[in-house]
Amino acid sequence: MEDMFRQFWWLIFPLSWFVFGAYQSWLSYRANRDTLDLIKTYAQSGREPPPELLAKLNRRWNDGDDLDDADDGDERPRRRHYRRFRRQRTWSRVALFACLCAGFTYAAVTDLYEAGPAFVIVSFVMAALAVSAAVGMLVDRGPKV
Repeated sequence: MEDMFRQFWWLIFPLSWFVFGAYQSWLSYRANRDTLDLIKTYAQSGREPPPELLAKLNRRWNDGDDLDDADDGDERPRRRHYRRFRRQRTWSRVALFACLCAGFTYAAVTDLYEAGPAFVIVSFVMAALAVSAAVGMLVDRGPKV
């Protein structure tokens, strides 16, 4: 049993991401359900629900994509930062992947941990990502975020 934990210790990370994703989905479900219950309460009493409430429900269904322009502070900052980083094309990505490529190339050349072939594969992937980021920077002429 101990050998199994020594061999597969790394499975803790994907499993924890899976559990965190399930918990986040459950929380989103509860928030959507509560919002719909509140809208039903307004409908049963014959009153018009506030537009902010409908916008909140619409934002949840659209995963907050319409909030990039509106800065009302209602959205979680983590999501906003992720969207900004995903669209951002900067030379820092090129430098990051180039440094990672250099580090893994060094590990492959010195046969660090006797895993040289694995490090060769990773260094090729990092080099491809660095080249892709550089090409994206040179080709993209759209507005910077």
